[in-house]
Amino acid sequence: MWWSVVSQLESLLSDIASTEMRLAASVVIILFALGLGWLLIPRIVTTTQRLVGTWSERLLQGRAEKSRDKLAVSVPISALLRLFIGLLQLLLFVLTIVAILILWGQLDVVLFLLPLAEDAFSIGTRIVITVGLLGGAYIGSDLLDELITEFSQDTDQITAHQQQLLTRLVQVSLLVLAAITALGVWGIDLSGFLVGAGFLGIVLGMAARQTLGSLIAGFVLMFSRPFEIGDWVQIGEEEGFITEITIMNTHMRNFDGEYVVIPNDNVTDDAITNRTREGKIRLHMDVGIDYESDPTHACEIAQSVLDDIDSIANNPQPHVIPAEFGDSAIILDMRFWIDPPMPQLRWRSKAAIVTRIQKEFAAEGISIPFPQRVVSDRSPGQTVPGTGDPFEKPVSPKHDQK
Repeated sequence: MWWSVVSQLESLLSDIASTEMRLAASVVIILFALGLGWLLIPRIVTTTQRLVGTWSERLLQGRAEKSRDKLAVSVPISALLRLFIGLLQLLLFVLTIVAILILWGQLDVVLFLLPLAEDAFSIGTRIVITVGLLGGAYIGSDLLDELITEFSQDTDQITAHQQQLLTRLVQVSLLVLAAITALGVWGIDLSGFLVGAGFLGIVLGMAARQTLGSLIAGFVLMFSRPFEIGDWVQIGEEEGFITEITIMNTHMRNFDGEYVVIPNDNVTDDAITNRTREGKIRLHMDVGIDYESDPTHACEIAQSVLDDIDSIANNPQPHVIPAEFGDSAIILDMRFWIDPPMPQLRWRSKAAIVTRIQKEFAAEGISIPFPQRVVSDRSPGQTVPGTGDPFEKPVSPKHDQK
């Protein structure tokens, strides 16, 4: 580009031979450069800034305002504009000097200074592009955060954990892309770095298999969504409320107030019971009645007890059925629902059932037996109780007689 400009200036100014014409042409070139550089260029840049600001406000619609304010404080826009105007004025000054030198026949000096000017202009342009890329990535990350937040608020398919993780991934990807582009602008070859990073990734993957397993399991949990923050869940032998879900671990607080941290790979390997997901939970309680009591009457009493307890849901209705013959009692199975599913509600319902059932059964003469065993002495010659069959008499040993 520079060599074509020099050749065009040389063909244009080579016809001026007299000293008077050269002086006049030099004055005209200087005045034109002063008028263009100190009057016209600042106005053009200021007008362009105002138009771009208005267009960006309409495009963003008030989004990413926080990032733009922070960027304006850390990197003032006025300073960038002055830098840009200074670069344009420097370029105009260099062209003016080149034109005057060509006009006076100093082409050798131009050929000496031209590479220096080209390098300075290239470095300045790269600085402006790099600052623009990083600033745009910073504002774009905030803009993407607000867009993802707005999208997640309009749908129930994205949880707060998924929103946070998706935002971080998009922001990191945008910043990495801007950094790679900026390094490419400066002509830095990233092929060797990428090859080294690949080998390093293989080594780290072999050395940290469990950590990578937890990381991958964190992504699986994010998309499968077996539970959310605040859910009452049981993971393996641990039961409690989910307090936090990270990429590596799941945090839980159990009913003893203990803080439990479970690696995500263990979470995906164990059975997960989410007691909150359906909005209600069914519980079972067994009670035994004496074999001499009427099971139908006992079921009616237990049913009325379940219907009168406020913490038990009426829809679906609770049920009481004779379930099995126990060793010492007929077992009644009481099935009931609690809504919403809360541990406190479960404990309170069971405590109320035990208290009321014992009271009502005692009032109706229905006993709740405990395991009993009957021990009898099986002496020779006695009969088996209830059968009339005699016990087997012992056989006397025979003695050899001589």
